[in-house]
Amino acid sequence: MEELTRRSFVSNTLALGAGLSGLASGISTHLRATPRAVEDNISIAQWALVREIREGKWKTLDFPRIAREDFDIDGIELVNTLFEVPTYGYLKQLKKNAEDLGVGIVLIMVDDEGEPASPDKNERMQMVINHRKWIDIAQYLGCHSIRTNCRPKGVSFEDGLNWATESYNLLLEYAVPAKISVVIENHGTLSDDPDFIVALMEKVNNLYFGTLPDFKGSDPYTYVKKTVPYATGISFRLQQSDQETERLVRLCRDSGYRGFYGIESSGRENIARGKKLLEKVLFRKA
Repeated sequence: MEELTRRSFVSNTLALGAGLSGLASGISTHLRATPRAVEDNISIAQWALVREIREGKWKTLDFPRIAREDFDIDGIELVNTLFEVPTYGYLKQLKKNAEDLGVGIVLIMVDDEGEPASPDKNERMQMVINHRKWIDIAQYLGCHSIRTNCRPKGVSFEDGLNWATESYNLLLEYAVPAKISVVIENHGTLSDDPDFIVALMEKVNNLYFGTLPDFKGSDPYTYVKKTVPYATGISFRLQQSDQETERLVRLCRDSGYRGFYGIESSGRENIARGKKLLEKVLFRKA
């Protein structure tokens, strides 16, 4: 398969962008990773309501209804460890529940499936194998991406870069034909270093490889500024003040990002606050 790089493929992506639809009516993703139309929208990360799920108040199959009826939000971001049993019948019902309510399933956040920058080559190869099933599931559900972690312990910048590059290149061999992007969120160790993430993005150099910048950490502005050019999605969190939150959202827009802002601030009150603030900045709603 011809290598898919942003240098060799960007012209084709731009040409296709106007003609391909998004996940659902009015729902679309950032042009960089997948060739779809470009506009902003709001989604809910399932982790924002993880306490309710763990308390047994509802299950993943109910998430489309929660997003639409309780928040009137167009997209959801699933977490693989919160799937009850990802059989075909289960996935078929989840997909139908979302379609019936006009809710797009934006991405799947994949945890506990291995480390791409592990010093152990066998573990790295197992990570690639483990993530393939989630690419299949994401494609079936109509997602644009799976989110991965890259957080090895006790690994140097150079070794981590080389090992992660090897792993992600192998995973992308499976993901690209499925038109599913593979993205990294800042979740500890090397993934919290924006310079590492930028170096990895440039070394892999694939349009279907990107970032999911999370508005967290001691200096989220610097992290987002460096990594948002590669973003397929944004993990949105409320900051200490509305002004700080709005500054981060405007940074994303000014950097050219267009796509989903997945609200990951915990609890219903914060989801509602986040939606209101995003609507103010993105859509100029009062």
